[in-house]
Amino acid sequence: MPRILFAAKPEQWPAYETPLATALAEAGIDAEIVHPGADPASIDYIVYTPFGPVQDFTPYTRTKAVLSLWAGVERIVGNETLTQPLCRMVDEGLERGMVEWVTGHTLRYHLGIDFYRTHQDGVWRQGEQVPPLAPDRSVVILGLGALGAACAKALAGLGFKVTGWSRTPKTLEGIDCVHGAEGLKMALERAEILATILPNTPETTNLLNAESLARMPKGAVILNPGRGNVIDDDALLAALDAGQIGGATLDVFKTEPLPADHPYWAHPKVTVTPHIAAETRPASAARVIAENIRRGEAGEPFLFRVDRAQGY
Repeated sequence: MPRILFAAKPEQWPAYETPLATALAEAGIDAEIVHPGADPASIDYIVYTPFGPVQDFTPYTRTKAVLSLWAGVERIVGNETLTQPLCRMVDEGLERGMVEWVTGHTLRYHLGIDFYRTHQDGVWRQGEQVPPLAPDRSVVILGLGALGAACAKALAGLGFKVTGWSRTPKTLEGIDCVHGAEGLKMALERAEILATILPNTPETTNLLNAESLARMPKGAVILNPGRGNVIDDDALLAALDAGQIGGATLDVFKTEPLPADHPYWAHPKVTVTPHIAAETRPASAARVIAENIRRGEAGEPFLFRVDRAQGY
């Protein structure tokens, strides 16, 4: 019988207790779930979050895998005590949440909803702000992992001209996929609306800087539900003030919670959302955890195993 340590925040346990038990039963796994304080040498799997009680993995000599409830692994991937396989969270609930957030804000900017919201002044403005149809709007997704690919497909399904950029070559039906440094330049130059869904790595830090923002069409919009490190905040604020960038909706930041005195809060062209684009849902996340435990017990490859060298 595998022994599973639930090492997320203690207050998360009530939300996961029933879904995890249900998912394990549906996967045919008879397991014991324990909590911090259990003998580390007896643990087969660790259900983990970065701010939970387990940060030193050295005592967990029997552990077959660390199963994160977070999609991002930047807070753990550099932990030198972690020698066990690490799996990040990719689940249908998280993916659906990301798709809905990106699609919703893309349509908001595409349709000019903010224009009408801020012009409730009694003037009938028919014809002043007519958006193009989706096939005439160029949308770019930076990052074609599971979440980025899902967003790209959803937007293409609505008819948008979608370009997807990734570090290495990828192919997605209906998406113009580009890669590498030259592909990034091409993507930026056509990005009327840009969504960045990239991991936090040294290579992605400040990827959207003064130079890259200047490549985008004047008045372009930026959506960032991915990682806060991707944006050079000073460069974005300057581009917004200059009119080079027409608006930004930001869900993630270099410092979270976003400090109350940060310029983003008061900027008229910025919408701040509090890291809600892709919340982990216990029911769907529990099924991913259970499947990985089933795979571990059966000697099969784990789902969503992190490449420690690449950082995701």
